[in-house]
Parts: sequence; structure tokens; C-alpha cells
Amino acid sequence: MFPLRVLAAALVAAALTASVEAQTPQTLTVTSSALKAGETIPADYTADGRNVSPPLQWSGAPASTKEFAVILDDPDVPMPQPFVHWVIYKIPGAATGLPENIPIDPAAAMPSEIAGAVQGTSGFRRPIYRGPAPPPGKPHHYHFKVLAIDAVLDLKPGLTKAELLEAVKGHIVGEGELVAIYERKPSQ
Repeated sequence: MFPLRVLAAALVAAALTASVEAQTPQTLTVTSSALKAGETIPADYTADGRNVSPPLQWSGAPASTKEFAVILDDPDVPMPQPFVHWVIYKIPGAATGLPENIPIDPAAAMPSEIAGAVQGTSGFRRPIYRGPAPPPGKPHHYHFKVLAIDAVLDLKPGLTKAELLEAVKGHIVGEGELVAIYERKPSQ
């Protein structure tokens, strides 16, 4: 027979392990028909081209997902935090991706498959997608991060990345990312 203290310690350890496992977000698979992981972002999705948002797809979201959020940032910019190119959230939980060319006008309706989604404030201080435009010299890495959220939260439009992450803290049940690069060559 086990001493009561050993049994209690084992039960506490099991509860802590279960708690940590419950808090670990499930991995989402993030892909795009226009972007390939580790490869160069086509000019259409950059400030050097049409500057439209690329299509994204994701899979593997937990059944508890109620909404999604997407953040695009560039950690290669020499700032304390990665530079934020895009924030979009309140994407319906049934969505499996984002179509190309999300409207840049905050008053414009979202495409039907993501009706209700809103854009947050980017590093450009506007609620829009703004594609890569790094200074010439070296490739920058652009992280398209997708978060699965287990609640329908009352989030106002225009949140920054930091405000969004604070608001969804404790509700992220899945996450994944696609990382692509973009480089501008010095003028000849």
C-alpha cells in the first residue's frame, strides 16, 4: 500500500501534466496556393507589386475552435518587436483559409466565407494588409501566423497585434505558421 503522501504527490503531478497538455495549442498546418515555405514571396503580394494579401489555407484546427486570427510580421526589422504587416481576426471558426485580396477599405464587406472578420492595426498604423518592402540588402522572413481561438470574443476593430494577443490569452487552442522570404536588391 502506498503512503498517502506519495499518492497525493502522484495525483498532483498528473493534474499538472494534464493542465500543461491542455494549454499546449494544437499545431495547425498553414499553406498557400501562392506562397511556398522558405521561398520568395511573389511580387504581387509585396509593395513592389499589386500589394494584395495572399490566399492562405489552414487545417488541423481543434473541434473547439470558434474563431481564427492571422498575424503577419517581420522579425528581421531592427526593432524591439517584429514589424507587423497585417492583423485580421474574428475569422469564423468554420473557415479553412483566407481568399486573396482582402479589402483594404475597413468599411468594405469581407468576402462571404469570412464574413464578420475585421482587420487590426498594422505597424503602418492602419487596419490593412501591407506587403513586404524591406530595405535592400538581405532577405527578410515573413511569418504568416494562424491562431485558432476557442471562444467568440467581443473584440473591437483595429486592435494591434499586442492588444489581440492579450485579448485571446488563454483561448488559443491551435497555432501554425507559414514563413516565406522577400528581398529587395540594391539599385544598380
